[in-house]
Amino acid sequence: MTTEVKQISNLTAPLEALLKSSAHKYAHGHALVLCGGSGKGGAARLAARAALRIGAGVVTVGCPADAVAENAAQLNAVMIRAIHDGDALARTLGDKRFNALCLGPGLGQARACELVPVALASQRGCVLDADALSAFENAPSVLFQMLHEGCVLTPHAGEFARLFPDLSAKISSVETPEYSKVDATRDAARRAGCVVVFKGEKTVIAGPAGHAAIHAASGARAAPWLATAGSGDVLAGFIAGLLARGFSPVQASEAATYLHVECALSFGPGLIAEDLAEELPCVFRRLGL
Repeated sequence: MTTEVKQISNLTAPLEALLKSSAHKYAHGHALVLCGGSGKGGAARLAARAALRIGAGVVTVGCPADAVAENAAQLNAVMIRAIHDGDALARTLGDKRFNALCLGPGLGQARACELVPVALASQRGCVLDADALSAFENAPSVLFQMLHEGCVLTPHAGEFARLFPDLSAKISSVETPEYSKVDATRDAARRAGCVVVFKGEKTVIAGPAGHAAIHAASGARAAPWLATAGSGDVLAGFIAGLLARGFSPVQASEAATYLHVECALSFGPGLIAEDLAEELPCVFRRLGL
């Protein structure tokens, strides 16, 4: 197992990977973002728009029938599909063009318990965030048994503690002062069998084979205005969009984390979550895309 820790201060993915050819939209992937019922769709809409902005060819929001009108009133380029339950999701995933999923933002824990197993059984690239993580607080091993190498978990500190209580406790224990956030994220990724993005001012990205990278949003890259509701939903959408485009889970997570902070730095103080994806074209232009 590698012990090297990469410091992310620049875009690690090759720039050409972010470019689009003149191919058909479906050549750039179709991301499906699952959301909750009426009044619960804001977080999923943020994630969906982020996936579209980062270059997924097509993005669909899947919601209960009672939330279709609400979501349709606020989304234009993002498509809407009524997905009431696990059976409806399974039928939807019969369309093999859906190649990346995002579950958690605004999903609701009861809905997560029904939809997450179906999503994971499809073996698509899958980002699990928010409710899709917290729903398994009382049985994390059940979630871990379903995960596969195409998955990315994106917990903040609270969600990390719900899924990995022993690792979380070990970070802060005076008895293990040498045990770091990097160690905990590596151990979590090994236990889950997939990439874990442990969010925070210092975001750690680790894979099950021991790969680890740190993105520290501090010093010259400090972006405290990212501490705003919905910013994590946008990050989940960025990762899902890059998975749809064919990035590996590690590549997608590292590139998305870097671009997420770049958008915040580009916009500056006063940022709200809606601004992040809309700032991405400016960041792309500055990168020479």
